[in-house]
Amino acid sequence: MRCFRLLSVAALVLVLSSCYHAVINTGLTPSGQTVKDEWATAWLDGLVPPKIVETAAQCPNGVARVETQHSFLNLLAAAVTFGIFSPMTIEVQCAASRSAAAGAATTTVPAAAGESARAAAVAEAVRQSLRTGGPAFVVFE
Repeated sequence: MRCFRLLSVAALVLVLSSCYHAVINTGLTPSGQTVKDEWATAWLDGLVPPKIVETAAQCPNGVARVETQHSFLNLLAAAVTFGIFSPMTIEVQCAASRSAAAGAATTTVPAAAGESARAAAVAEAVRQSLRTGGPAFVVFE
């Protein structure tokens, strides 16, 4: 019985000390500019997600990275409300201008190209990216 209590306490401490964390990388070069919402409002343990973080005005070149997490304080607020209010932290990192990747290899595929030509262009872009360690773009006209 004592062992069961000890395992239960250890499991409870492990579960309550963890913080949910997810990162999405788009492949674009980060610019260093970020948009952050530390208390994005979600409800019912995340079943009703927070509203969309509008970044179009702050990130004219797109988004390079999105990171979501439940900080300790977010989890504490969720625990106090029994999961009814379950906030999260959302951080969006803006992308650098496309001209920052001006040295990147670009392959253009004509509009009339068949599926095999398109696949070959993508394969070539992958090879160029692996060779240079940088981005390679495929433009479909």
